[in-house]
Amino acid sequence: MSRPEAEIDVAVEDPRWEEALPDLEAFVIRAVEAGLAIAPDSPSGPMEVSVLLTDDAAVRVLNRTWRGKDKATNVLSFPAPVQPSHPGAPRPLGDVVLAYETLVRETGEQSKPLAHHLAHLLVHGTLHLLGQDHETGEAEAEAMEALEIAALRTLDIPDPYDG
Repeated sequence: MSRPEAEIDVAVEDPRWEEALPDLEAFVIRAVEAGLAIAPDSPSGPMEVSVLLTDDAAVRVLNRTWRGKDKATNVLSFPAPVQPSHPGAPRPLGDVVLAYETLVRETGEQSKPLAHHLAHLLVHGTLHLLGQDHETGEAEAEAMEALEIAALRTLDIPDPYDG
């Protein structure tokens, strides 16, 4: 798996993220890069992805505003519209936003380490930025899960769907 040429901007809006995971920014970058590298439709050349680590309240507002769902969720992806390319400038792929409380609750419910679940959702969100969609049918969902499993394997994280 080749390492993608990507600028990954990480913004931490909720300090609990940094308290929960050492080397948070480097971890986030590795997980996003794993998603970019595994995707069959990942663009060539420089790319840019923004990641926001926030809380349930902020994600609830985004989910209500952009998806019409008045509740927090674990991860949201906002693909950037296709824009004219500029030589040497990274292509914006979009934003991935994660909610701290929801992620922590799910790790407890699923008996998974926080880092493993975070990596899974970062890969999942990144794949959405690249056009992967698990809500369009069973075949698409299975294909996306296979990509997630393969990306996580490169990070030594077990299959999140096993068990």
